[in-house]
Amino acid sequence: MWNMNKVIEINYQQGYIFNIVFDDGTCGNVDFSEYIGKWAIFEPLRDLNLFKAASIDGGTIAWENGADIAPESLYEKISA
Repeated sequence: MWNMNKVIEINYQQGYIFNIVFDDGTCGNVDFSEYIGKWAIFEPLRDLNLFKAASIDGGTIAWENGADIAPESLYEKISA
């Protein structure tokens, strides 16, 4: 169950995978390849250099082109 936890650390792994760490210690790898090609905002992230340049913004992973993923979605993927 997600309790409004925030992403506090991201570490690029390989391909379209980041290891995500939440403030409650929940952590795990998330494969973002399912987002590439699904919505236009994620299309620029096909460029791995742009993808790797993710940062933490507003308690979640985000990219400079404005793409981000809701933290509750990330938490659910990791907790599943």
